[in-house]
Amino acid sequence: MKTTLTLSLVLFTTGSLLASDFDIRDAKEFKKCVSADAKVEKLASGMKFTEGPVWVSEGAGYLVFSDIPENELKRWTRNEGLITYRKPSANANGNTVDARNNLITCEHSGRRVSIEQGSLLKTLVDKYEGKRFNSPNDAVVKSDGTVYFTDPDYGLGKGVREIEGNYVYRYNPQTKVVTALVKDFDKPNGLCFSPDEKKLYIADSGKPKHIRVFNVQPDGTLADGKVFCDIDKGVPDGIRCDSKGRVWSSAGDGVHIFSPSGALIGKILVPEPPANLCFGGRNGKTLFITARTSLYSIPVAVAGAEFK
Repeated sequence: MKTTLTLSLVLFTTGSLLASDFDIRDAKEFKKCVSADAKVEKLASGMKFTEGPVWVSEGAGYLVFSDIPENELKRWTRNEGLITYRKPSANANGNTVDARNNLITCEHSGRRVSIEQGSLLKTLVDKYEGKRFNSPNDAVVKSDGTVYFTDPDYGLGKGVREIEGNYVYRYNPQTKVVTALVKDFDKPNGLCFSPDEKKLYIADSGKPKHIRVFNVQPDGTLADGKVFCDIDKGVPDGIRCDSKGRVWSSAGDGVHIFSPSGALIGKILVPEPPANLCFGGRNGKTLFITARTSLYSIPVAVAGAEFK
């Protein structure tokens, strides 16, 4: 039985616990995702436009995220607070890590996907069929090491477009082959694998305002694409799967949580419109949210798909 319920939490000052309304559509399922007494916390503010959070499980762990207009990557830990990780960042947007915890970054003005290996920052991939990408936006790494990423034109600016459309790509670091997997998106954006990597979810933050899901074939290509869900407030941007196969999406009013079948379970309403999110923390059960000028977090009841 599905119910709709809104819970309001108490407002405190900046830097501590904040107001957060839960718009609950399925109370039983929402309880498996977020505790009723969980509170959103503002961890840092004063930035220009935050994006691309990723939890790096190295040592005690730390969060890396982008401030796109500031041309900077930030690093946050509970003990250190907020510090600069890399500046300039080539107007970095989405970030992820590979199996070795190498940071992989989608660079808008760099028009490439870069990889940080130790102290070296290298180009992972920057061209398709000899043409420069538009402005790589977000990426995810499959367990076999292949990198899937989106390339809308949001960060192209006055740059000369060399590729006609906004495509979704797969890059194989072993063979150095880059493949255009899907060419019919308006503005392909965030993407994430299901826990078993048999499905790939891709957000379209353009006119459709929906998330599509594809079956991942044995050769890494995508098939049988269909609409998984629509976003009713704002657009889908960053998305993540939890360990149970639910999809968490940023939206205009907060974070929307969907069942594996695409039904809306509920929303975590955030003071600023989120652009992206990720699971992290010591047990993978902290949701970090980049929302306009600020970084937020909330404890959740389930870990991300990458925390196995």
